[in-house]
Amino acid sequence: MKKMILLGSCFLCAGMLYGQTFSDAIMMKKREICFAFMFDQGKWDQYWEGSTLITNMNIGTFTRNTYMPMIAYGITDKLNVLLVTPYVKTHSNGGQLAGVRGFQDVNIGVKYEAFKKDFGKHRVSALAVAQFGTPMTNYLSDYMPYSLGLGTQELTGRIIGQYEFNKMVYLRGTAAYVWRGQTEVERSYYYANGSYYTTYMDVPSAVNYQAIVGGWALNHNLRLEVIYNVLNCVSGDDIRRWNMPQPTNKMEVTQAGFFAQYYLKAIEPLKGFSLMASYNQVLEGRNMGKSTNFGGGITYQFTF
Repeated sequence: MKKMILLGSCFLCAGMLYGQTFSDAIMMKKREICFAFMFDQGKWDQYWEGSTLITNMNIGTFTRNTYMPMIAYGITDKLNVLLVTPYVKTHSNGGQLAGVRGFQDVNIGVKYEAFKKDFGKHRVSALAVAQFGTPMTNYLSDYMPYSLGLGTQELTGRIIGQYEFNKMVYLRGTAAYVWRGQTEVERSYYYANGSYYTTYMDVPSAVNYQAIVGGWALNHNLRLEVIYNVLNCVSGDDIRRWNMPQPTNKMEVTQAGFFAQYYLKAIEPLKGFSLMASYNQVLEGRNMGKSTNFGGGITYQFTF
C-alpha cells in the first residue's frame, strides 16, 4: 500500500493543507486493491491574520479531526485509481461558536507511471497525477475556521519525480497546481479587497511543492520519510483585523513532517496489513492556523 499525503482544502480550518493528493511514487500492480482508514488530528491556538500571528480567546484552542476511508485499485501496473471520502469534525474550547461534523469532499484521482528505469543500483521514475474533488454535502463553507471545507470543486494536476539508490534510500520532489472554482455562501454582500454584491465567492487556486527524503529498513518492512511541504494560493485577500476568515482568503503554508509505515508481511495472519503514523508542524503561514498534526492509519492490500 502506498502513503497518501493529505493536502487538504481548508487551510485555516484544518491548520494544514490536507486534502486529497497522491504524492508518492509507489504503484500498485494490476488487479491489486487496497482499503485504508486514516485519522488525523490538527490543533492550533494561534493563527495568522494576514502575515501577523495572533491569539484569539474567542476561539481558544481549535481542533480538527479528519477520518478518511480510501480505496485504491491497480487498473494496470502503470495506472492506478484512488477514491477518498473524508469525514471531518471541528470544535474549539473558546467563544460561543459551535463546531460542525460531516462528510467533506469526495475525491477521485488517477496516477500514471510515465517512466521508470534502473541504472545499476540507481532507479529513476516519473509519474503524473490528476485528481478531482467536489463537496459531498451542502455544508456551509463560509463558517471558517469551523467549516468542513471550502465548498468548491477542485481539479489538481501533479508531477512526481523520484531517484532511488539501491532500493534503500530515495529523494522525491512533486509540483502541483490546484484549480478551484466558486463557493455559494449565505450572504449577499462581502468584502474582499473590494465590495461584492453576490452570494458566490471566488476561491483562490494554489500551487504546491513537496520535497521528501525517505528510506527502507527492517528488511524492507519499514518505510520512513521526512517531508517538506509548501502550498501557496496564487490570489486572494487577507483576513481583516479581528474579522472572521472567509473562502476568498489568500492562504499560505510551509510545513515539515515525518511519516512512517510498517508492513506486517512477516506475520502470516496479518499479511497484507500495514500500520501508518505521521507528525506535521506548520512552520510559517498566512491566513491559517499554526497547526500541529498527529495521524495514524491501517491499510489492507490484496490481489484478486
